[in-house]
Amino acid sequence: MNPLCSRCNLVVYPTEKVNCLDKYWHKGCFSCEVCKMTLNMKNYKGFEKRPYCNAHYPKSSFTCVTDTPENLRLKQQSKIQSQVLYREDFEKNKGKGFSVVADTPEMQRIKKTQDQISNIKYHEEFEKKKIGGEGPQHLPSNPSAGGYQQPAAPQNYHYDPAPEPVRQAAAAPPPSAGKRYRAVYDYSAADEDEVSFMDGDVIVDVQQIDEGWMYGRVERTGQQGMLPANYVEAI
Repeated sequence: MNPLCSRCNLVVYPTEKVNCLDKYWHKGCFSCEVCKMTLNMKNYKGFEKRPYCNAHYPKSSFTCVTDTPENLRLKQQSKIQSQVLYREDFEKNKGKGFSVVADTPEMQRIKKTQDQISNIKYHEEFEKKKIGGEGPQHLPSNPSAGGYQQPAAPQNYHYDPAPEPVRQAAAAPPPSAGKRYRAVYDYSAADEDEVSFMDGDVIVDVQQIDEGWMYGRVERTGQQGMLPANYVEAI
């Protein structure tokens, strides 16, 4: 028995039969669903078991979300939450004067280089002030006559667990002619050119470097170096 045409529902005889898309068609009925252009097995495109020409083949597209009241409410809530987070980050970073930068390996390398340059400049300024303001220091021939000043320490300090006394143990150190300060807090040296002390220690031979740092000698240990100015008070 001969099948029926999927387009006109008439009998399709073998001489005019086209078998495509799991259906049977007359050669003249095998045409585009939109423009009715007659197709063949080489130029047709099937979509949902329907033949189309290349120009009218349905294009797949993204599904649009309907602006329902629920979707609008969620959209508005997300917008408000985004603004709240933005204001919170803005208030945290306000007044810092710089943007938060990701801590990448490159940024860490640049930061380390800047810290080294800053430290070198700080020590250069300190050495210039110490050399230009003090001049050479010498011990007096008679310790009891005139003021006694401790010789300037070398640039690189190495503290041993049992430091050697700065002066001879037989002679007691004469009273200092420089300013005297008393430590009001404990301080541990953070660098080689700094000095550690404890609360109540007397600092002698004090020389002001800037508003935050000074140079002096701890009377208890005999060690000398830089110390923070806000950790001591004048006697």
